Amino acid sequence: MTPLGLVTILLGAALPMIDFFIVNVALPSIEHDLRASPATLEMVVAGYAVAYAVLLVLGGRLGDTYGRRRLFLWGVAAFGVTSLACGLAPGAWWLVAARVAQGAASALMLPQVLATIHATTRGERRTKAVALYGSVGGISIVLGQVLGGVLVSADLAGTGWRAVFLVNAPVAVAALLCAVRSVPDSRAEQPGRSDIGGALLLAASLIALLLPLTEGRAAGWPLWSVLLLVASPFLAWAFARVELRAERTGGSPLLPPSLLREPGVRRGLTIGLPIFTGFAGWMFVSAVTLQQWLGFSPLKSGLTLIPMGVAQFAASMLAPRLVTWLGSRALTVCALVHAVGLAILALTVLWTPWSALSPLVLAPGLALCGLGQGVQLALYYRIVLAAVPAAKAGAGSGLAATVQQSCLAMGVATLGSLFLAMVPGLGMRNAFAIALAVQLAGLVGLGLLSLRLPRRLG
Repeated sequence: MTPLGLVTILLGAALPMIDFFIVNVALPSIEHDLRASPATLEMVVAGYAVAYAVLLVLGGRLGDTYGRRRLFLWGVAAFGVTSLACGLAPGAWWLVAARVAQGAASALMLPQVLATIHATTRGERRTKAVALYGSVGGISIVLGQVLGGVLVSADLAGTGWRAVFLVNAPVAVAALLCAVRSVPDSRAEQPGRSDIGGALLLAASLIALLLPLTEGRAAGWPLWSVLLLVASPFLAWAFARVELRAERTGGSPLLPPSLLREPGVRRGLTIGLPIFTGFAGWMFVSAVTLQQWLGFSPLKSGLTLIPMGVAQFAASMLAPRLVTWLGSRALTVCALVHAVGLAILALTVLWTPWSALSPLVLAPGLALCGLGQGVQLALYYRIVLAAVPAAKAGAGSGLAATVQQSCLAMGVATLGSLFLAMVPGLGMRNAFAIALAVQLAGLVGLGLLSLRLPRRLG
């Protein structure tokens, strides 16, 4: 794959992640302009997140069958069109529907990125490409916050919040033109038949888990949310049984259970739980704290996170060398660095007067967090994909991305809900410190898990 091809597919990976977070900054303007209720605003976010997570594995499987380049092109085009639909939405529920469609387009596009890297690169080139992919994911989240603040504040041609969606259209056109010329095609050597039953059960199990987690708290945990949560493990069990039977009888399961029998895949998915749950919870808690407690504007709040983003990108670039030097203990070291960063942030917030808490004062702790996160993201994909056969690259990439998106949703729902529940009684300062302590406990778990990895990583 040429350098232009790699840049193009990495752009395709960045767009969905930026859009996942950029809308958060625009929600107050959307509420005012479209007269949207709080529940509708939640659906603007949740509709995208759930559609995205639910369809990722199916998107990867379609790429295996019909060609990853073709699905990438269709996904980029659909993302551009649905972004226009979001930006031109005349009403709140139109915006919700367009966001669901945008999430589905992202699910077509994103799995093809990792699958194409996995199928068309080898050795050191693959290691560097996967490290770049990990850095793009983290940088995109920070960039989403910053870009959202810039666009909403600039109010370009009176577009206001609509600019955060409209800006995607020209970027999608540029990505399409580059992809046609530079992205290589790949697919599974023996494409499988459609697994409609597996696709429906996977969608049902993820919806039953993610929809209550993203909407339940805002709605006051109504009966439907509790029933869906209770049903989710049973639906997941039914999905596993259908996939096992399909593989045993020579069928073509949507998510081959043999993937999960690979030790590297299991290890990678396990370490992904504390990485992504903690990261998403941190982004939510920090956004609320910076804007509601410290009174930062959306733009200033986003700019505050720049040291974390820069450090994260630098760490991801150094991750291959760090792994060559330390092996799997690189994950242990980065968990320790991240934990030190969180501790510094907690102490800074607890001991510094409110008026003195500026972006510069918060920068040292944020930079250390970014260093740890940059290595974690790169190693997550490296560990998972190293054990995935090239013929199952799409399914493996879809699985890795689904775990990532599901954990992002769970992080906001669990750590975010805990934080908001503590604020009335403890105050935002103490609630913020406790939320960081919970994430710190997750990093301790990550460090312990890393000690069980083989010293030499594939």
